[in-house]
Amino acid sequence: MFIPSAFAQTATGGGDMQSSLMSMLPLVLMFVVLYFVMIRPQMKRQKEHRSMIEALAKGDEVATAGGLLGRVTRLGDTYVGVEIANGIEVQLQRSAVVQVLPKGTIK
Repeated sequence: MFIPSAFAQTATGGGDMQSSLMSMLPLVLMFVVLYFVMIRPQMKRQKEHRSMIEALAKGDEVATAGGLLGRVTRLGDTYVGVEIANGIEVQLQRSAVVQVLPKGTIK
């Protein structure tokens, strides 16, 4: 009873290609939305952070990922010397700097 109707449905040749493309459309649409909502903004933030780290200079006041505030005293390729108090200097990785603060923030 059900077998002849099943053979009759698959007997059409041209509809299979179109139905398989239509079934993949939601997946493609979901990837496009994911790209514009999540991936693209994250790449933009990474690019801005990289340019901020490359532009560090002596005397810049910075905030680190650990919550320290200080003034940049030494610059290296991968490390930065940050003075967090008078006479107290710590050495941090450049990637730990999350924000360059406006001049005069730290007193």
